[in-house]
Amino acid sequence: MTIKEFFSFKTNKFFWLNIIAMIVVVIVMVFGVLKWLDMHTHHGETVMVPDVKGMTVEEATKMFRNHGLVCVISDTKYVKDKAAGIILDLKPGVGEKVKEGRTVYLTVNTQDIPLRAIPDVADNSSLRQAEAKLQSAGFKLTEIQLIHGEKDWVYGVKYQGRQLTAGEKVPVGSALTLMVGNGAGNMLEDDATDTSMDTEEPVASDASPAQEDSWF
Repeated sequence: MTIKEFFSFKTNKFFWLNIIAMIVVVIVMVFGVLKWLDMHTHHGETVMVPDVKGMTVEEATKMFRNHGLVCVISDTKYVKDKAAGIILDLKPGVGEKVKEGRTVYLTVNTQDIPLRAIPDVADNSSLRQAEAKLQSAGFKLTEIQLIHGEKDWVYGVKYQGRQLTAGEKVPVGSALTLMVGNGAGNMLEDDATDTSMDTEEPVASDASPAQEDSWF
């Protein structure tokens, strides 16, 4: 085969038609694959996260499904004045734009009242300090119980008539009773001091009657 014969295909029009046809087929295939990916991944399409706060999980699931979204419970909290099982919060937040098929994480109000440890206030806090610590921990306070002891000094904490120890856990929001000194301890000590002073025997005079008579 001569060199001229080897390069003779360049002048063959059928050869170039085949090349052009192959290029067109490749372009069409690439375009088709990209279009298929867009349809199945919803490229560039977004939906807005609906407001489901206050709904039950079942109600929210239906709404998310209608918007092409998925939801799962990721956390629970306890809010006393809210119904158990309702949605308190969600991430991504309400109104945010996300892709279809995105998972939304829900925070739901729990049915069980959580327990919380009692702060250490017995015999190391004044009434005001103990009230501040217990209320900041989420507890309520009933009328104080006065007992014999230093005035306004906290000697213990009661729950449902039972005295608690530091660190013991009771339901959040429970009503606690502080055992507070009525000041009787100091008063008794003062009375005892006054009594001892009153009962002291008078000191006898060093001067004898004979010495006193010697002046006359």
